[in-house]
Amino acid sequence: MEGISIKLTKYQQIVQNLLKEYAQNKPAYGDYEVQTIFDTERNHYQIVHLGWHHNRWVHHCTIHLDIRNEKIWIFNNSTEHDIAADLVELDVPKQDIVLGFYPPSMRKMSDYAVE
Repeated sequence: MEGISIKLTKYQQIVQNLLKEYAQNKPAYGDYEVQTIFDTERNHYQIVHLGWHHNRWVHHCTIHLDIRNEKIWIFNNSTEHDIAADLVELDVPKQDIVLGFYPPSMRKMSDYAVE
């Protein structure tokens, strides 16, 4: 693929495979469909739960990751998974992981990238 780096391609595959694995776990309550949403052109990746719980419609993005400037940004994680630790286990260096849900001042205090 012309114009796409090897690192970006590697990170796209890692993120997609990880989210597909996470998506196999359905919530213990409610009648939910678990969807993976991959925008590989713009590098946005999500897991969405949608369905019914006690006669109430639920539509919730449980995980949202982006790849920006060859770094994996974690914008939302409302699961029990430690996504950053799982990415490190999959050979993504900590300096290529950004905890985007923290302000930059707090990111400086983490072992991960600031941006």
